[in-house]
Amino acid sequence: MPRHARLRLSLSFSALCLTVSALLAAGVTAPARADAPERVVALGGVVTEIVFALGAGDLLVARDTTSTHPAEAEALPDVGYVRALSPEGVLSVDPDLILAIEGSGPPETIDVLAAANVPLVTVPEGHDAAAIRARIEAVAGALGLEEAGAALADSVEAELAEAVAAARRDVPPRVLFVLSMQGGRIMAAGEGTGASAIIELAGGVNALSGFEGYKQVGDEAVLLSAPDVILMMDRSGDHAADDAGIRAHPALGTTPAAEAGAIVRLPGLLLLGFGPRTPEAVRALSHALDRTGS
Repeated sequence: MPRHARLRLSLSFSALCLTVSALLAAGVTAPARADAPERVVALGGVVTEIVFALGAGDLLVARDTTSTHPAEAEALPDVGYVRALSPEGVLSVDPDLILAIEGSGPPETIDVLAAANVPLVTVPEGHDAAAIRARIEAVAGALGLEEAGAALADSVEAELAEAVAAARRDVPPRVLFVLSMQGGRIMAAGEGTGASAIIELAGGVNALSGFEGYKQVGDEAVLLSAPDVILMMDRSGDHAADDAGIRAHPALGTTPAAEAGAIVRLPGLLLLGFGPRTPEAVRALSHALDRTGS
């Protein structure tokens, strides 16, 4: 593909399916504990992915709006956006277990859910291999699937290490992650973010430093960052921007990345989920960086 062509990647679920197949072949199936849950609500896209990766998707009775993978998840009732939940919506499906990613909210809703007569398990945040293992183990433990959880965590950990090793470069490309361009204002990723972490795992370096989190950055900061690659989530709506919009932007349009057409888009949940598919995300992003010629 020419360097100026827009990079759109079609990503498979094959690696995760192989993991699930291995677990089933090993005889790891449904929960056997007498107190195992039967009606589970998953809040957070990565939480839902882990439940399915453990072969326990049939236990789910609802999910949040960010839970879009695998495709089967979208057939479940949607109780709302993970950071704007109502306790009534979550409890309306009569769950006997709530699995919530850390940071679910608002806090008032979480307080009500914690006080309800339903177990609430918080799944930790994090952006590295240890965090992925902790997430898998937290979900597996809550479901009574400790053995399956250990097997899945081991598999993902080994696959991630292999993907990261293959992605190493002598000269890492400078990657600018743009979260949104609403109204022409650039919201970008600084240090300590999932975007920065996945860029580094894939063999790049975050083009922006000196601040934490996702923040609005000015034109001067964008120009000084001099990215070789612009990375965005493949999305639609007010926060999206096509290549023409990027090239027309007074700052982004004059960066080495925009001038070379080195613009990469990947699905947000894959890119920033830090769950069972993270090895796939590392390979996909690393491959995209290679295709830009960086």
